Amino acid sequence: MSTPALIRGFEVVIGIETHAQLSTQSKIFSGSSTHFGAAPNTQASPVDLALPGTLPVMNRGAVERAIRFGLAVGAKVAPLSIFARKNYFYPDLPKGYQISQYETPVVQGGAVEFFVGDVKHKVNLTRAHLEEDAGKSLHEDYQGQSGIDLNRAGTPLLEIVTEPDMRSSREAVEYAKTLHQIVTWIGICDGNMQEGSFRCDANVSVRRPGAEFGTRREIKNLNSFKFMQQAIDYEVQWQIDLLEDGGSVHQATVLFDPDSGETRAMRSKEDAHDYRYFPDPDLPPLAIAPEWIEQVRAQMPELPRLMAARFERDYALPAYDATLMTQSKAFAGFFETAALASGQPKLVANWLMGELSRRLNAQGGAIEASPVSAEALAAMIRRIADGTISNNGAKQVFDALWTGEGQDVDALIEAKGLKQMSDSGELERIIDDVLAANAKSVEEFRAGKEKAFNALVGQAMKATKGKGNPSQVNELLKKKLG
Repeated sequence: MSTPALIRGFEVVIGIETHAQLSTQSKIFSGSSTHFGAAPNTQASPVDLALPGTLPVMNRGAVERAIRFGLAVGAKVAPLSIFARKNYFYPDLPKGYQISQYETPVVQGGAVEFFVGDVKHKVNLTRAHLEEDAGKSLHEDYQGQSGIDLNRAGTPLLEIVTEPDMRSSREAVEYAKTLHQIVTWIGICDGNMQEGSFRCDANVSVRRPGAEFGTRREIKNLNSFKFMQQAIDYEVQWQIDLLEDGGSVHQATVLFDPDSGETRAMRSKEDAHDYRYFPDPDLPPLAIAPEWIEQVRAQMPELPRLMAARFERDYALPAYDATLMTQSKAFAGFFETAALASGQPKLVANWLMGELSRRLNAQGGAIEASPVSAEALAAMIRRIADGTISNNGAKQVFDALWTGEGQDVDALIEAKGLKQMSDSGELERIIDDVLAANAKSVEEFRAGKEKAFNALVGQAMKATKGKGNPSQVNELLKKKLG
């Protein structure tokens, strides 16, 4: 790991708490639906409303998803964990407390590895615990008052907490992207940030190198990677400005305003003792048998880091390429299909990281939205590898595939006249003519001017109307020029 860069003599320290909404059909302690977008208060049962006499019942599917996450990050899955009441009073919290886990969480430890550029980083996890979400206060449609929607109350969450291991906003963003990849890959969360299924809180502080950790401020509810980077960068500069002016940072919860690009304090940050945690008397300890863990392990998909290692081993990809090829299940599947069909894995990776990703990013789409199928890309790459088309010709074929002119690569090559001239006899005749017509360039090359050779290559390619195989043209010219 590289030495962290200092900002005006200060080191940045970041820890992240992520709330991943678990992909169950019903809530964590009731049978109410978790479907997004329903009319307010239509998915709130007596349990969610905290009506007298109601009791919570644990959702087995939520526990199984927590186990799956623990296995994915190499953590310990606790054989016995405890639910606790986290006491605070908000209008959208009907019970006056949130059911969460405190001293004994279900997932303990673990780590997430990722690249920043081509440098590998590792962030250690403190814990991941199960809890219920609160409801939502609505302000926009109510003049001088607020509405309360309890559809989200009781929605199952896995809160994932890191150690303060990150030292830059870019590192924090890459961690968050990798965590997002993991939870969607193993199917425990749909990862929809706009709907609040995956949201991050960043704990940010600064310190002089070697000093104790500074006082942190928590930036709440970051629902895009872009905003996360902007918010952390602003907060870091704000804290450094304050300290250099002789002030001191006070622990607080802050919100990021994307319109102004600034963070602003919402309230002083509570400590754990302010929540008066105690074990929930309505819920017994959560017991997870070793057999259950092994059953979940047997059903786990191949994890991104293991798949990347396999791509390095089986397809001779560099570590960085292999990591990018496993950015999602769909992306990895596209790569592997094209790599096997073409026999050119590195060339496939280059096209996926280059032209195809560039076009997808421009239209804001994922690999599933690619108009070019893995099979069509593989067919095109086979024609590059066997010399049928040049790289320039391949770009024209790819463009035709992308814009829907057709999906038959050979037919497109034929229709556009892109087939390279590979007949050595015909090429020899053309090159002989070029050498005869460019005696001065031949003389200059033989006098030691390398640029003259490039001029001859250009003339030869021009004579073939761009259809000459460049490597053959180069080889024949060298042979003719001695």
